Amino acid sequence: MDVCGKTKITGIFGYPIEHTLSPLMHNAAFKALNLDICYVAFKVLPEALPQAVQAIRSLNMLGVNITVPHKEKVISLLDKVNEEASFIGAVNTVTNKEGILTGFNTDGRGFLSSLTEEGISIEGKNILIIGAGGASRAISFYLSEKASALSLFDTDRPKAQKLVNDLNLIRGNVSLVNNIEDTPLPDIVINATPLGLKPDDPLPFNPELITSKMVVCDLVYKKTGLLNVAEQRGAKIIDGSGMLLWQGVLAFELWTGIKPPVDIMRNMLLSKIRVVST
Repeated sequence: MDVCGKTKITGIFGYPIEHTLSPLMHNAAFKALNLDICYVAFKVLPEALPQAVQAIRSLNMLGVNITVPHKEKVISLLDKVNEEASFIGAVNTVTNKEGILTGFNTDGRGFLSSLTEEGISIEGKNILIIGAGGASRAISFYLSEKASALSLFDTDRPKAQKLVNDLNLIRGNVSLVNNIEDTPLPDIVINATPLGLKPDDPLPFNPELITSKMVVCDLVYKKTGLLNVAEQRGAKIIDGSGMLLWQGVLAFELWTGIKPPVDIMRNMLLSKIRVVST
């Protein structure tokens, strides 16, 4: 890619940010479509977030992705926030349209797309999400719309109860689980906690509860200990790489109005994940 005076800039704000794979998949897509756009990772300290957001306008950037620890705090710095991001309480994508900054959250729709790609339907299914943080809020907003029942568990019970209450204001089919061990696991189980990022992390629940009829998902974008055990027990497994891909695809469309070459983005992403995971 030849950067020149006409090149448009997108990127990602986060801290730390060195680990991000987003520049690889987005720049591969821009190159494939011959678009004069480049994607850059910006290390933005928490205290510098207001200046960084203002720079989106000042530098006439197309927009940015937002990652930890800024997804919640960025909301007050934007001109608009769409409905789903407002409910979730977190923004992962910002667009700049003539100086108007609008926040979106593409994580939930990205996760649904990853399930669809794997041939998994949530229509009429019973689903359990473990964890009630930002990722859980993002995916539960959509899962609760079509699932027969959605249950949530978190060791932080007040946080989980708040998410249950928030969802039931618009859905009505969401419940709190007090103890996973005392509850038969449903059709789909999703780990939305950080457990699995490190090789020695404990499993989020007793793996003996898993059966071959279940779908077990982990939002961590590599094959975790939970997924290894679930696969051994005959369950269908899905890691978080598909969610990472599809949230990026949706962000690309918001910035450009163009559908990106998904296979090119996927291949670039998976090639790097394989290297990181080995």
